[in-house]
Amino acid sequence: MALDQQTIVRVYRRRAPRYDFTANLYYLIGFRLGACRRAAVAQLALQPGDTVVEVGCGTGLNFPLLQRVIGPAGRIIGVDLTDAMLSQARRRIEREGWRNVDLVACDAARYEFPGRLGGILSTFALMLVPEYESVIERGARALAPGRRWVVADLKVPEWPGARLCARALVPFCRPFAVTLDLAERRPWESIARHMKNTTVSPRFFGFAYVATGEA
Repeated sequence: MALDQQTIVRVYRRRAPRYDFTANLYYLIGFRLGACRRAAVAQLALQPGDTVVEVGCGTGLNFPLLQRVIGPAGRIIGVDLTDAMLSQARRRIEREGWRNVDLVACDAARYEFPGRLGGILSTFALMLVPEYESVIERGARALAPGRRWVVADLKVPEWPGARLCARALVPFCRPFAVTLDLAERRPWESIARHMKNTTVSPRFFGFAYVATGEA
């Protein structure tokens, strides 16, 4: 059963101080989430000087990847629901000396995207937002023509027996508020409805994906 928003906030407040370390524990079951994050950022096809919004930025794990592409003339807007996760992101920003990152404490469903964006990214976060369809639609309208929305997340594969395997993996994901019904959400279909030139690349035997659409 999907968790309510207050419970999700409590979960991520508790996990925030050790989030970067514990997220890497997915390697123990063969999920190289870092590779998935890198693939998602590459799919954005950002350019130096671009402004990119990251929905569910958490502790800022993707910020170094984005900075390498957009450079100091670009801008990152990190949006997250949980204050403790943003506190960790702020420490990362201060440690790295970045001056081009803005953090926004906001429910993704209520966030107002600025216009003419160079890209929008969400990795392992959008499945937690019940209103993901609306988030994707509004984000698509905010992108400059030809620019991309990219989502990387977990899902239940479609091959025979996959659901049973997914059930077995749920205990590894539950500490991050991920449940089986959340993994059955299909944000890539929302991307296809509101964008063009969409692609979906399965990863980790179909238990994860990277979906891309162009405005």
